[in-house]
Amino acid sequence: MKRRIGFLLRTGSRTVISGACLLLLAAQPALPFFHDNPDVELGQRVYESVCSACHGTRLQGNPDWQSANPDGTYPAPPHDETGHTWHHGNAMLLDYIRRGGQAVLGDMGVEFKSGMPAFEGQLSEAEIGAVLDYIKSTWPERIRAVQAQRTAVEAQE
Repeated sequence: MKRRIGFLLRTGSRTVISGACLLLLAAQPALPFFHDNPDVELGQRVYESVCSACHGTRLQGNPDWQSANPDGTYPAPPHDETGHTWHHGNAMLLDYIRRGGQAVLGDMGVEFKSGMPAFEGQLSEAEIGAVLDYIKSTWPERIRAVQAQRTAVEAQE
């Protein structure tokens, strides 16, 4: 009888511990397999399906991106290290993707005719963040460091 009670106690405590572990694991947010935030793979998929038509499949932008089109807009710039994306902090870049260039620049008092459309409502916040994470993942370390400093300064303003 003592053996049976001991067995039941050991088995029961394992069941309780296993159940508690499952509850704790279930309470944690699910993260992509083999990495945690940022979700660069999601960002690459979204970039390829939404952004690459204008900004290029290799983030290279349009060849003449610094010359205005006849309507006053500028061609899509590159998002690789040759462009100016990394000159801005995360908050501005995320806002640019979310609300579009004209809205953001207008709020900043910049007179510039932007052709960048708004993606709020078309892309989720997670997709918008993932696209930026993907773009940043392609930059050399020195560029990422400069952009991280700009993000820190922007956060203090």
